[in-house]
Amino acid sequence: MTEFMSTDTVCKRFLVSGRVQGVFFRASTAREAGRLGLSGSATNRPDGRVEVVVSGVDSKVDELARWLASGPRMARVTGVDEQDLDPVDWPDSDEFSIG
Repeated sequence: MTEFMSTDTVCKRFLVSGRVQGVFFRASTAREAGRLGLSGSATNRPDGRVEVVVSGVDSKVDELARWLASGPRMARVTGVDEQDLDPVDWPDSDEFSIG
């Protein structure tokens, strides 16, 4: 097991609803995740939501979840659905990508 996948590492998937596309939501999420030392991705979905998949220290993932509830200044978040993922399935990476 690598240092990245420590016992307090969690993986989560968030689906963020509202005015979250065209307002730099993905880029802002990547910047916030980088600040927190998290890896993952943010992707626009065809239904207008942004999907954020993230892995890292539990407390830092929780901090990102709180940030996602409001997002960047121009966003208007109306909902955040959260799902736990299995950390074993998460690749050993320290990057955050935008799709």
